[in-house]
Amino acid sequence: MSAQDIQAIPVAGALGAEISGVDLSKDLDNASFDAIHQALLDHCVIFFKDQDISPEQQLGFAKRFGGIHHHPYMQGMPDHPDIFEILKTETDPHNFGGVWHVDQMFTPKPNMGTILYAKEVPDAGGDTLFANMYAAYDALSEPMKSMLSGLKVLCVGDRPGKKSRKERYKALNGVKMNDEDLGVRSSEHPLIRTHPETGRKSLFIGSHVETIAGMTKEESDPILDFLRKHAVKPEFTCRFHWDKGSMAMWDNRCTQHNAIDDYAGQRRRMHRITVSGDTPF
Repeated sequence: MSAQDIQAIPVAGALGAEISGVDLSKDLDNASFDAIHQALLDHCVIFFKDQDISPEQQLGFAKRFGGIHHHPYMQGMPDHPDIFEILKTETDPHNFGGVWHVDQMFTPKPNMGTILYAKEVPDAGGDTLFANMYAAYDALSEPMKSMLSGLKVLCVGDRPGKKSRKERYKALNGVKMNDEDLGVRSSEHPLIRTHPETGRKSLFIGSHVETIAGMTKEESDPILDFLRKHAVKPEFTCRFHWDKGSMAMWDNRCTQHNAIDDYAGQRRRMHRITVSGDTPF
């Protein structure tokens, strides 16, 4: 395996590419890793098929991109605390992550990227949708871009007065919770984010966004309602079908994703690692 063997084959016009010529059970030389890293920057989400890797190998790949970001609510696997397992059992009434969102957007330093590896998949269903937030920003009119420039949004993990996220997660048989309450509830971030590596601007929006900082709810809601719908228009999206051994990595700095809950009565088991990020600007 060498960098010359690696190809990034687009899966949709908006974002996403399948990476061929890579066996992630083997060590990547620097040139091969650089090619994969560039593909992530170019395509926002990258997909690997037919991989047979151990938790240690998945973790080793993740650490090439940076440190490991720990979820403030979720518990890692007993033997691999940097990895947490997402399991929907046959009896779970709903899935984990079944809404358009950015992973841990409510933390002061949201994670840079997520790496998800399929261990068990349903016979059909369980796909994941991705949306390109560069494209969503670029499609806005210049007056709208000007109005949104400089605004910040309040991103929340738990909403006061509603059942806590921790309580909702506990209802899922396949999700393990931290016993410790880490107290991470909300952060303010720019609504228009600049990617620290590409320098491109994107919308930074998802289900964790509660309101525009400094605005009343009546002022903020119509703007956010428009942006939420705009950001996930079909022309900004791609859809990935999981097989056992598939792995995806997406850049949380310029994407949203949504795990489709359409496989009632079947199992879906995934291993997830998130890579540490920085303070959005």
